[in-house]
Amino acid sequence: MSAAEAARLEELFAGSPLMAILRGMGMERSLRLAETAWELGVEAVEVPLQTEEDERVLRELATRAAANGRSVGAGTILHPDQVDVARAAGAAYLVSPGLDPRVLDAARAANLPILPGVATPSEVQLAVSLGVVWMKAFPATWLGSGWFRHIRGPFPDVQFVATGGLDAANVTEFLDAGVRVAAVGSALEDAAQLERLADVLRSRASLTH
Repeated sequence: MSAAEAARLEELFAGSPLMAILRGMGMERSLRLAETAWELGVEAVEVPLQTEEDERVLRELATRAAANGRSVGAGTILHPDQVDVARAAGAAYLVSPGLDPRVLDAARAANLPILPGVATPSEVQLAVSLGVVWMKAFPATWLGSGWFRHIRGPFPDVQFVATGGLDAANVTEFLDAGVRVAAVGSALEDAAQLERLADVLRSRASLTH
């Protein structure tokens, strides 16, 4: 990951410690939840690419996001050939559940920053050796918040986006453990959770001012 790629991810996630993942939700539901996320103050939205419908959703969301100075990413990038599909649909960044050097190379060739997935010290070390600074830690609730406190010892410069099982009840625990961004999904449809997520955003914003 070049300094420019890291800077683009830093800029992307600078506005909010939360990220929205819209997995397999269809067009109408995805558009509604993306708008909910944006209104809440969650700038980063990811659409996992697993079906043709997901690709259509990504394309529509990317168009709407661009009109408002926002960007949308493509997730579940498992194969290098998905990189061009994501780029053509308007993805501004990529997210992968695992660490595949071939996918990293394809993303770099397409000039798209990517968050590869890691879950062990060996994977983090390999990612660092490949020039990666920003990583997706998955599945976060299986790893536990303590994992992040321990992993920061040998890898203090790595920035983690935690995904998998997070909601309003536990995002603060993970953010307090050193996670830069915590990803949520269906929590955006729960009015009670939305209010709690808004509280998280307000409290985190106050810490940076």
